[in-house]
Amino acid sequence: MLPEADMDERDTTNLEKALSVSQLFYEDCDLGSEFVTPGRTILESDIALFAGLSGDYNRLHTDAEFSSKTAFGKPVAHGLLVVSITSGLTARLPLLRGLEGSILGLANLECRWRAPTFAGDTLKVRVTIADRNAGKKTINLRGGILCDRVDLNLLSEQKKT
Repeated sequence: MLPEADMDERDTTNLEKALSVSQLFYEDCDLGSEFVTPGRTILESDIALFAGLSGDYNRLHTDAEFSSKTAFGKPVAHGLLVVSITSGLTARLPLLRGLEGSILGLANLECRWRAPTFAGDTLKVRVTIADRNAGKKTINLRGGILCDRVDLNLLSEQKKT
C-alpha cells in the first residue's frame, strides 16, 4: 500500500494548484504527477450483482463449492467487475473531476490480470500522468491497481477425548 503523501512536505506543482479550482485543462496536467484513489472493498454481493448484470454466471464466480476445488480455492471476482470498480474509483479523483468538462472520452484501455481478486479484497488505483501530446492536447494516464488482501482464517476448536 502506498503511504499517503503530506501535501505540505512536497513542492506544489501547477496541477496541485489547479486542483483547488473546479475546471482543469491540458496545461494544468504535469507529466509524472501521481494520484491514489480511496479504497473500495469487494463484497460477495458485488460479485453476485455483477453476475446478474452481466449474465456471467460462470461457476468460478458464483459457486463456492465448485470454486473451492479450483486452484483459487474460493469464488473469484469477475475481471470486468474489477475494471468497473477501478474505473469508478478513478473517476472520483480530483484530477478527473476537474477534467470532466474537457475530456472527450476514453480512447484505449489495456488490462492484464496478474492475480485473482476475491470478496474481502480492498482495491485502490494509482494513476500517473505518463505522457502529454501538445499537438493534440491529450494526456495519457497510466494506472495500476493496489490490492490489500485480508485473509480471514476461522479455526474451530476440537475437544480431544
